[in-house]
Amino acid sequence: MEYIKIHTDYIKLQQALKLANVVGQGSDAKIIIQDGMIKLNGEVCTQRGKKCVAGDIITVSGELYDNGEEFTFEIQ
Repeated sequence: MEYIKIHTDYIKLQQALKLANVVGQGSDAKIIIQDGMIKLNGEVCTQRGKKCVAGDIITVSGELYDNGEEFTFEIQ
């Protein structure tokens, strides 16, 4: 699990994906979020503006990764 530290009370899901280098652009984040490839605390999240706080776990899976494994990180 990769840990990403932020210095604010929250970060929006779309921004978190860019910060973790999961996507290169916000438009890419929008697509994978809308396609249901993102889980927030174990539940599919389709809200790109969803506020993520310390302790939230974001999981990315699907066609984005060649090995088919999930990439998980925690925002602290």
